[in-house]
Amino acid sequence: MKNITSTILLSLSITGGVFTSCDIDRFPNNYMSTDQVADNQEVLFDNMLNGMYAQLKTWSDPMHRLGEYAGDNMMIRGASTDAFYEFITYSRTPDNYRLQSFWDYGYKAIAQASNIIDMAKDTDDPEIKSKLGECYYVRGMMYFYLCRAFGRPYYQAPDKNLGVPIVNGTPSEDEIGNLSLPDRSTVKETYQQAIDDLRTAEKMITTPFKNADYASKEAAQAMLSRVYLYMSGTYTEPNTVYADSARYYANLVIESPQFRLVSREDYMKSARTAPENYPEAIFVIKRLAADFPGYDYYYGIGGMYSNIGGMGWGEMYASAKYIELLDETKRNDWRKGDEGITDARAKFIEPQYSVDDNGNYTEVLRFITPNAAGTGYTYVQLRVNEDRTECWTVDENKKPKDKYPISLYTGRTTEEEYYTINYNGATYTGVIDYQMALNNGYPMFYITKCSREDNLESQLHSPIISRLDEMYLNRAEAYVKLGNLENARIDVNEIRTRAINDEAAYDASTFSANAAELVDKERQLELAYQAERSYDVFRNGGTLTRQYPGPHPIDDVLATDYRVTYYIPQTAINSYPNGSTLTQNPTSDEGVILQ
Repeated sequence: MKNITSTILLSLSITGGVFTSCDIDRFPNNYMSTDQVADNQEVLFDNMLNGMYAQLKTWSDPMHRLGEYAGDNMMIRGASTDAFYEFITYSRTPDNYRLQSFWDYGYKAIAQASNIIDMAKDTDDPEIKSKLGECYYVRGMMYFYLCRAFGRPYYQAPDKNLGVPIVNGTPSEDEIGNLSLPDRSTVKETYQQAIDDLRTAEKMITTPFKNADYASKEAAQAMLSRVYLYMSGTYTEPNTVYADSARYYANLVIESPQFRLVSREDYMKSARTAPENYPEAIFVIKRLAADFPGYDYYYGIGGMYSNIGGMGWGEMYASAKYIELLDETKRNDWRKGDEGITDARAKFIEPQYSVDDNGNYTEVLRFITPNAAGTGYTYVQLRVNEDRTECWTVDENKKPKDKYPISLYTGRTTEEEYYTINYNGATYTGVIDYQMALNNGYPMFYITKCSREDNLESQLHSPIISRLDEMYLNRAEAYVKLGNLENARIDVNEIRTRAINDEAAYDASTFSANAAELVDKERQLELAYQAERSYDVFRNGGTLTRQYPGPHPIDDVLATDYRVTYYIPQTAINSYPNGSTLTQNPTSDEGVILQ
């Protein structure tokens, strides 16, 4: 019996499991033995490549949850025993199976990519060399994603803070018995590994772009743009060398004939469009309906955000903060269908309106107040009369009880129907809307950006890694850090006017006064529910503020907080070979190195 060399990392600390040559009689579909690889390289090469991509499917689920749940675009209806709740509450622990899955499958992809590279690195075949470039892309991308989760933001002493172990390939069978593994490399070293791999991918991939299912030269350039952006410092202390590199690579992708920004109408359909048919898609983790047999759609990314086709828990909703951003230019009135959508990004939010016994909607004034315990916020929905002069609560028999006068809020247009109310001794502003269905007291603002791919009424979704819209925003941020505010304004307006209209464009005076804030805001609006938000806040030295309804802690999280980084999974630490060390992240602010 032979050791399965492409799964040897399972026996290392990287993945935390142990297999020996006598444990396994058959090879899994995505793995091969040393002899198989040596004897059938041409036949098995594509199978190994497909196996590498297959690792990304499992990896992409915790990847999304780590990045998005720790941000401020969503809220959860209540406390959960699921391991992902720690991402929301910042109650970091090393014993978290979702965190372990992110680590394990990230390193499995690295191992598979490295093994393919080692197997065929001396080839002269141009087609094989191009496919090797795909392996370099996946490996570089994995190191970046792992480092941004487990390593400190780059502007904080990258040559001192720890990133992740750099382990390229699996050891030979002779080396297993006396194995020694390196501790975590620094953040700087890990980023350099990612850059080296991605730049190698850019050079080696010569096959023309096919679709976003596969790594491409443009995918490598897009990822390089993001990596350099993460290295570009903060707005107040930018690293202009790295900012210019981020600009350079974003520009290459923007100028590529392979991609184009779609119309507002087509953008609003993007969640329903298969990525191979979407001109902005650069690289995605392609999922198929066949990947979700039975009730598996409940457990996909979209399953927490909505219930589609009878599948999904629908327990996480768009945050009040994100809805307020969508409504900033003009209120999005979902009662009117697409005609009421002001910001195209609001198309990915679907309020769940309730009806009475006769199938009719009930008009209410909805507003937010501090909760009774003073530890957070809550939604209030009060019925409103046709004249828009008063609201009231109802008793157990649905009869009017306490009444409250309301008046038109002068800070918005009349048609937007914003009103003020004096409620329990304080004045609040809310909107007239249909009464919404509640889950644990919270209105259900479904998020559908991660559902209905290929026009299926299901939770099918291919997680987005890179799209063209991000490149414009990467370049805009880089321009701000380079002091070129006019070009930054042009790029932001390119995305903003597509989503809203030409009147929403920023003029030079408005933009120059708040350039950093406006770039970040557009980035939050555009990239919501793509696992970017929490990292975007902290890499620029920002503060995560979640002053909106939900069971999450409302205390601000600073970029200097030790909880910004996730703990290394304890299973990985426990499984490290004797004599090797895998260092854990700081468990308090005292251990954080800032400079």
